[in-house]
Amino acid sequence: MNIENLNRFVYADGGRELSGYKGKTGDCGARALAIATAYHNKSFVDYPYCYKLLAQANKDFGFAKSARNGVEKNVYQSVLNKLGWHWVSAPKFQRRKARCADLPQGCFIAQQAGHFVAVIDGVPWDIFDSSHRMVYGYWEKKQ
Repeated sequence: MNIENLNRFVYADGGRELSGYKGKTGDCGARALAIATAYHNKSFVDYPYCYKLLAQANKDFGFAKSARNGVEKNVYQSVLNKLGWHWVSAPKFQRRKARCADLPQGCFIAQQAGHFVAVIDGVPWDIFDSSHRMVYGYWEKKQ
């Protein structure tokens, strides 16, 4: 565990504001996907593309065609699998739960309670600090 990363985060909205989106939403999946994909592609990834991809998957699973209020894990996982990501269970510790700082070096998309977040080198990149929240597991990009 990297102690210096505890209770730290980088403010990042995945390009949402630059794309003209306004207001607050529960679009954490789209933000995390845009941030992590940009990291792995070494270039800017279009937030609207990520949002639309998740919204269509949500519709395909029988939900509203929107990612504004979040998506279920099975919907999110299906999209990430198609994009070459795979699930890894969080590390186990005695007497405490895993957090973002416990993830390996690199870029991942972590699942927390009701939340998805991009994590780069143990630091969450998001619109709020979720570094203290438990991580259930994470998706890692297949090389």
